[in-house]
Amino acid sequence: MNVELDALNEALKAVSSLRSCVGNFFLSLSQGVRSEHGEDHRETKYILELQDLVAEISSNMRKVEQTCSSIPLPPDGQINLGNTAHLAHETTQDRQALYSELVGSYKWTDKLHEISNITFGFLAQNVMKRSYNSYLNSSGMNAKRRRLTPSCHNVPISSVETVITAIDRQYQDMNMNVYRPHPSNCHNLQIQVSLGRILRAVISFRGMMIEWVKVKAYNEEFQTDNGQLGQLDLWTNSRHHVFRKITENANAAMLHFYSPTLPDLAVRSFMTWLHSFRSLFTDTCRRCGNHLLCAMPPTWRDFRTLEAFHEDCKP
Repeated sequence: MNVELDALNEALKAVSSLRSCVGNFFLSLSQGVRSEHGEDHRETKYILELQDLVAEISSNMRKVEQTCSSIPLPPDGQINLGNTAHLAHETTQDRQALYSELVGSYKWTDKLHEISNITFGFLAQNVMKRSYNSYLNSSGMNAKRRRLTPSCHNVPISSVETVITAIDRQYQDMNMNVYRPHPSNCHNLQIQVSLGRILRAVISFRGMMIEWVKVKAYNEEFQTDNGQLGQLDLWTNSRHHVFRKITENANAAMLHFYSPTLPDLAVRSFMTWLHSFRSLFTDTCRRCGNHLLCAMPPTWRDFRTLEAFHEDCKP
């Protein structure tokens, strides 16, 4: 290993010397005949100077070739791509680089497979799924594991309405209206939230679990096209880009606060996060200190501190 490093070091020094000599040659060539060549035979002295520089370049070139030949090749050598190696012999200018690009694509694909295998190992642990695996270990080394099925979606509607009523009383500037789109289904519930005169949101519940969130401007409606009573439109996006971005962030917050063991706390935390948009158009970004960035107010709220950030400024 030390021999390879010494040879590589010598080769780098030789290349550096060659570059220096070539730089001196072009510098002298650009300056032409100078006063330091004297008055007599100035052109002859200038030509002799260029000849010396060319000889020095040739000497350093031979040294580079010798040092490079002493560097051992890697054990794998070049990547064998079969008959595609003949692509490097193309005479057309736009096809000469095809082989090197193909080699780069193979390397990129191998790296993609490696990263995918690592990602699969993490996803196999179920850390990204909206489910909760609780294992109870009995005594002994060969303990059996038992999975507890989450039951937050089987919570009665009355319990959900109790939590919603408590949240509605907590925030005076947030009004909530409860809708039951399917009276026969005792676990489905929709809540329309009006936050001041800033925005309106529809939150769909299955038991105590939030399934879907849609946010629109205060002057936009959530009524369905067929006008059925007790049903709200959960799919039509807002006309304004600001509230479409808040919808994306709200669904991210819904997944962040999800907790199968403490579903009421998850709902309270999400409502607190949503209530932080009461000053949407007056808050300044925590990072850049501006109200607007790319004609957008701070549409991101930190999940822990509720601080306002622009999309490009969020941590």
